[in-house]
Amino acid sequence: MESAQHMLRTGRRGPLFEFSMAFRDLAASWDRRGLAWSLAWHDVVSRYRGSILGPFWITISMGLMVLGIGLLYARLFGISVTEFMPFVAMGIVFFGLMSGTVNEGCETFVQAAKMLSQTSLPMFAFVWRTVLRNLINLAHHLVIIIGVLLVFGLWRQANPLLALAGLALTVINLAWISMLVGIASARFRDIPQFVMSVMQFAIFMTPVFWKPDAFPERHAFLTLNPFYHMLTAIRAPLLGETVDPLSYGVLIVMALAGWSLTFWLFAMTRRRIVHYL
Repeated sequence: MESAQHMLRTGRRGPLFEFSMAFRDLAASWDRRGLAWSLAWHDVVSRYRGSILGPFWITISMGLMVLGIGLLYARLFGISVTEFMPFVAMGIVFFGLMSGTVNEGCETFVQAAKMLSQTSLPMFAFVWRTVLRNLINLAHHLVIIIGVLLVFGLWRQANPLLALAGLALTVINLAWISMLVGIASARFRDIPQFVMSVMQFAIFMTPVFWKPDAFPERHAFLTLNPFYHMLTAIRAPLLGETVDPLSYGVLIVMALAGWSLTFWLFAMTRRRIVHYL
């Protein structure tokens, strides 16, 4: 049975057949969502096996980074620590989710090469594995967010439900970006280095360490930056600020266009991904 499935995966029988098999893979990944969760959890646990604090070491490191940058940059920019520290803390934590998901997305299929070549597991399950792994890491880092909300009294004005809606839109977009770079990286092994360089550049071009007030409203420098819209959709509600409807519009359009492109590419290359690996 597995041999027959493998033949269907690697044989070419026209675009309609390729799309039907891609949709079948997507549906099968929902049935295997427990597997995706187990793999993601195992990745986190195995990475910190033997460690006392586990993933919280990264949280401690990120917390120290937030403290250092928050105190230093607040003084450099002439902004009060009370105003700047929560802004930086949330920027670092949530941009960490973005960069982690995109960077690790490059290894989505490469990391699963043995399982994909020896079984008929749905490929989408490994995309969800990458996304879930980074959401688990985010759950650890939420300690920083909760601490900031309590210490600076932002919990009174924060809108967590709206922030969750922004997080959902962000994750939907990160999922297709992660899958897109995963497909490209399976074929071209220098893509991960390129993606990592882009994400390193993006963190400085996105208002993580600096406030967007320095630019006029809807300046092209911000409007054309997708990471800005992802970040502001999550951070602004937690800071008690309103989210520009443009950001929601951009994220929705990105999700529709991005998933359409990525799914089409997956359907066209699905049978060859195993051979790339």
